Amino acid sequence: MSLRVAVLSTHTCPLAPLGGWETGGMNVYVRELSRALASRGVEIDVFTRRQTVDVPDVVEFAPGARVVHLDAGPHRHVDKYDVLDYLPDFACGVQRWRALTGASYDLIHSHYWLSGRLAALFADRWGVPMVSMFHTLAQLKNRVAESAAEREQAVRVEIERRTMAASDRVIAATDIDRKEIVRHYGSLAPITIIPGGVDLDLFKPFPRHEARTRIGLNSSGPVLLFVGRIQRLKGLEVLLRAFALLKDIDGRVVVVGGQPSTVHESREISRLQHLAVRLGIAERVTFGGAVPHDRLPLYYAASDVTVMPSSYESFGLVAVESLACSTPVVATRVGGLTSIVRDGETGFLVPWRDPALFAERLRTLLGDPRLLSSMRARARASVDRYSWGRIADEHLALYDEVLAAHPDSLAAAR
Repeated sequence: MSLRVAVLSTHTCPLAPLGGWETGGMNVYVRELSRALASRGVEIDVFTRRQTVDVPDVVEFAPGARVVHLDAGPHRHVDKYDVLDYLPDFACGVQRWRALTGASYDLIHSHYWLSGRLAALFADRWGVPMVSMFHTLAQLKNRVAESAAEREQAVRVEIERRTMAASDRVIAATDIDRKEIVRHYGSLAPITIIPGGVDLDLFKPFPRHEARTRIGLNSSGPVLLFVGRIQRLKGLEVLLRAFALLKDIDGRVVVVGGQPSTVHESREISRLQHLAVRLGIAERVTFGGAVPHDRLPLYYAASDVTVMPSSYESFGLVAVESLACSTPVVATRVGGLTSIVRDGETGFLVPWRDPALFAERLRTLLGDPRLLSSMRARARASVDRYSWGRIADEHLALYDEVLAAHPDSLAAAR
């Protein structure tokens, strides 16, 4: 019999459109890892909260992998802290699903702190092991938060601590991520380092001129790309201020991401648009909003450089996607970005989020065609190790270790 895994992604659906306030790399991670595991014979059920009335109860997004939408609170986006109030309904929905379908699971894989709150209860009730990944940590986010909207509450810190203590294994995306977990929470559970992945068949080099034509970008000059949620910790303001210093470069900034459907994000987009006007660069900055995931490679291929002035990135999926498309990355020297971007070879790592420092590095790269060409030539090969097939194999090895140490689980009996 095949391995059966219950995946908890409580507050956000892996099939949700990307680029919003609370959708991004984690959604891609859960979806693509589930697909890769299912291709290896693992049966995957991803449980998530229903956020729209017209979504089916069950969506099979790959052979052997499906999303189960559960009614827990209103059928719309709600703040992640409000989701706490609906966790009892969500838990009942999972138990009801198991009762109606007869589904049983060998292991629980929890994503994010909200899922961890329930995963620990299910693991104990079902008698199966629990693997957790947090993607971001509350105390790290609070350390770099630049607005009240980005600060995390004490309840999240406590739930993260309890989840780690209840986990049979915690996954960290990088060695730096592992060290931060230990620093803030101690050694509450064994930690295994497994990075995120990228679809190397989707994210690949593409002729620049053709890519610009296909996305409607009429520009012959340098293009600086930003991809991500429109939050202050992502540093888009730093990029805009750096671009304003490059007055002699006839380029353009393209911003991909942002769904102004939430108050916080709408305000941040408006603030940045007004900043672009004050800096005198508004006509050379395009706020493109969120785009479908399968069109993202065209934006990377159309650009000369991807810029990531983040306060922190536990992994840095955007950097991997960009390099897979042979587009160099200029990023802050923080978190997982330090293990992805090879300073001086596939991009530049900037010591901190200083617009002048970013402008200096961007000027160096854009002003030296030979250097830019050299970085583009090295970029793709530098991320070959992040294929989802390899990442899935590492997860399977981890699952085997955890199940072997959990003799009472159903999988061990098999």
